[in-house]
Amino acid sequence: MSATRRNVLGAALAAPLLAQFAGTASAADEKYGTVSDGWVEVRWSQPVQAELDRRGAVVEAVAPAEMVKSSGGPAVRFPVRSGKGDPSLTKLPKAKGNGALDGGVSVRSPLGNVLLTGLEGALKDELASGKCEVNGVTVEHTSALRCGAEEGKLSTDKVPVGKPLKVRLSEVPLYATPEMLEAYTATFGTSAFSEDTVLGYVTVAGTYTPPKP
Repeated sequence: MSATRRNVLGAALAAPLLAQFAGTASAADEKYGTVSDGWVEVRWSQPVQAELDRRGAVVEAVAPAEMVKSSGGPAVRFPVRSGKGDPSLTKLPKAKGNGALDGGVSVRSPLGNVLLTGLEGALKDELASGKCEVNGVTVEHTSALRCGAEEGKLSTDKVPVGKPLKVRLSEVPLYATPEMLEAYTATFGTSAFSEDTVLGYVTVAGTYTPPKP
């Protein structure tokens, strides 16, 4: 198997770990708020863990990201390096913005080792896209995942309008898009997942500072 094919394999298996793509920067004239003191935690689902086990793949965090244990299984927590956007707290499916994470993920398997770093991305209309470095090579993904934002659990501070507030959105399910399934099938010949398969759950937390009027 070629190095390129191994890279695609690792990226496909680790896709749920790359799920925090918090917005889109396509509209440069829009005014966004900023995110500080934030982190993103991604827990992959049992179907994904079963596929990793079947292929003998092991996922590890790359510092400053870290592995954490949750009631639902292992997860990776990434510090947020930068983030801006509109969380649309009253209508979560309309959330948009952009973000970058520190740390990364490594995937070890009998087919080779894959290192994913430089995680950046975007979310708009619940569709996640982004880019990362796969063994030093930049890989971009468009419409990689669909986020079920309304299925998550939202909690916020009570502060005056326009003031910074702490926001936490927990257990947002992640689903594959047709584009991701097509890439997966092109790599493996068959897909273990469908558009209805929950690939993982993402929890995001941080301090959101609204834009100035």
